[in-house]
Amino acid sequence: MSTTTTRRIVVAPQPPRRPETYLNVSRGLLSWLLTKDHKRIGLMFLVSVTVMFFIGGFAIAIARLNLLTPEGGLVEADTYNRLFTLHGVIMVFFFLVPVVPSALGNFVLPMMIGAKDLAFPRLNLLSWYLFTLGAMWTLYAMIGGGLDTGWTFYTPYSTQSSHYNVVPTMIGVVIAGFSSMLTGLNFVVTVHWLRAPGMTWFRLPIFVWTLYATSLIFLLAVPVLAMALLLVVVERVAQVGIFDPALGGDPLLFQHLFWFYSHPAVYIMILPGMGIVSEVIPCFARKRLFGYTFVAYSSLSIAAFGFLVWAHHMFVAGISLYSALVFSSLSFLVAVPSAIKVFNWTATLYRGSIVFETPMLFALGFVALFTVGGLTGLFLATLGIDMHVHDTYFVIAHFHFIMVGGMVMAYMAGLHYWWPKMTGRMYSQWWSRLSALIIFVGFFLTFLPQFVVGYNGMPRRYHRYVPEFQVWNVLSTAGASILSVGYVLPLCYLLWSLWYGRRAGPNPWHATGLEWQTPSPPPQDNFDVTPVVVRDPYEYHLEKAQNEV
Repeated sequence: MSTTTTRRIVVAPQPPRRPETYLNVSRGLLSWLLTKDHKRIGLMFLVSVTVMFFIGGFAIAIARLNLLTPEGGLVEADTYNRLFTLHGVIMVFFFLVPVVPSALGNFVLPMMIGAKDLAFPRLNLLSWYLFTLGAMWTLYAMIGGGLDTGWTFYTPYSTQSSHYNVVPTMIGVVIAGFSSMLTGLNFVVTVHWLRAPGMTWFRLPIFVWTLYATSLIFLLAVPVLAMALLLVVVERVAQVGIFDPALGGDPLLFQHLFWFYSHPAVYIMILPGMGIVSEVIPCFARKRLFGYTFVAYSSLSIAAFGFLVWAHHMFVAGISLYSALVFSSLSFLVAVPSAIKVFNWTATLYRGSIVFETPMLFALGFVALFTVGGLTGLFLATLGIDMHVHDTYFVIAHFHFIMVGGMVMAYMAGLHYWWPKMTGRMYSQWWSRLSALIIFVGFFLTFLPQFVVGYNGMPRRYHRYVPEFQVWNVLSTAGASILSVGYVLPLCYLLWSLWYGRRAGPNPWHATGLEWQTPSPPPQDNFDVTPVVVRDPYEYHLEKAQNEV
């Protein structure tokens, strides 16, 4: 009798295979440094600008602490000048200008229009290298020797009087400017040529419209700033009379060139923030964006008006009365498209099913703070008031209400809105809501007192002040301390979420945008199949109607 034996093969259970995403498709440092994926480049920008944000913030924290006492005994006057200059240069050129277009825009723009990548991936990577080179060069110049001209580099101080690192700092800013121009060129070509089938111009999300308008400003205004800064370098190095009156130059020419860039640059900084808010409010109000066409056109209008109001920074610089009247009137006009946006966001909220998730809290904070900043801007557009408060803390408060209260709140709204898409992870709602509240309260406490001391005549950029202003400066410093806690908190809970946050799923906010129709985190090419767009971007009312049925 024969026996038959069978060999049984036991297969060990295999763990489920992780889906391939842009984060795990390749590994190693080189895979990041040589990547052409817009999403990875967006993340690299995000890390870079975050580092610059905390460096700039640390500099102004020391300067702010110095103002606790009228004598300003913490640092010497010369050190104080270099600290606020470091803060201004880093925050304006290396955080506020690139943070939304280069970080968030880079990540989501192709997905929002149904594209696999930007039009020029290699140029995109080059723009990050240029930004990093410019940032490192500028930091070396400003920390290695410092600069005391303020971020405006006004002549003849920058050409004649300052003996610090004027030339190296300007070269660093110019290098970073080329990064912005490449980003703008990439975005314009991408929006024109890589839209998915059915994605007509009036089906574009408002964030794309604002990035498009910002890119036009990048391409038209940044070369003017680069030219002005390089002319200062030529004057300092070759002693050619361009801006220095001692050499036969005209210092007002520099102010015209500088503000021809720098006033549109305000809209470079704020327009993408407006785009983020236009994405967040309809999503968390579960309602269609009110007046989509007006909001889209107002974005382009703001970009266009931005080129016509540069001399309202020069009412006391010696321009003629008639010029001042013209620029004053134009400055009032630019408030119209901005007001259209605020009106449309408010109308979108009206009778909406509002959910107070963290992105919505930041977006509502943006609307409140931007409105205060915009209204105080009308004061500065008025000739008489501008002459009274020129170069005082009133201007500082107005600028920060727009740029920090407005822009940074919008950036935080966008970061919290798209973070689940970037990482595939959710963050703590409790901590993030607390952070939004702390930032809002800390911001008001920091900058409202500056309106008061500015109106009463306290000049900006002074190391010491009269004792009557001390209580307002103590309040402002206390607010800055609270604000700094609010900014550090997101760094903690967002990093925590990378390891311990729950899985987000493809569309945790139930949003309607194309970027939410792909997995989180997205695959390398964004979409397995090129999407065909058949609906408008904010059709939340259809979902609401279905639920009611």
